[in-house]
Amino acid sequence: MHNTVKNLLDVKNNIKIHLNKLNIDNNPKIIAVSKTFKIDKILPLIEYGHNHYGENKVQEALEKWTEVKKKNSKIRLHMIGKLQTNKVKFALQIFDYIHSVDSEKLAKKIADEQNKINKKIKVFLQVNIGDENQKSGINKNQIDQLVSFSKEIGLNVIGLMCIPPINVDPEGYFIEMNKLNKDQGFAELSMGMSSDYLMAAKNLSTYVRVGSSIFGQRS
Repeated sequence: MHNTVKNLLDVKNNIKIHLNKLNIDNNPKIIAVSKTFKIDKILPLIEYGHNHYGENKVQEALEKWTEVKKKNSKIRLHMIGKLQTNKVKFALQIFDYIHSVDSEKLAKKIADEQNKINKKIKVFLQVNIGDENQKSGINKNQIDQLVSFSKEIGLNVIGLMCIPPINVDPEGYFIEMNKLNKDQGFAELSMGMSSDYLMAAKNLSTYVRVGSSIFGQRS
């Protein structure tokens, strides 16, 4: 068994054991964050049958995934990085989910472009849950406004997304995000990375974005 497949199974098993102990019913989808890794490193996972992958650059995703997706219609590609409006047209060619919608301008651009190609993409709204100046995402008091606007223009918003501050215990932020997500009536929630995916799963994240625990450290 290839080590990336073994690592993926370890992540799945860790989640299962952790949630069983706590008697929590949740089975989050694992987005294997494949950014910066070449396709030959990812192929064992694809061959194993894993379908969800995360990239943060549009150009890299197009180069890596265009041919692979043509051959495998089950693959779902997630845009997890900051998306600039001038890249939206190209992003929609390759991505199935965008996790980083953080403004009305970006939401409008996605709505306009998806109408042109008759493709309905799944969208998460990124919340700057730690209120950090250097981070993308809307303030939590702007959620209602962006949700309403996005729905009005025909975006398929399925949930909220966050990246909590580093070097602090993220649990409080995850608890808050779960509540904010429920308040909006969303079924999906995108939070948790290699360092904190167990805690995110405990707080009912439905998509965890795991890179280094599957692929190893990036060089």
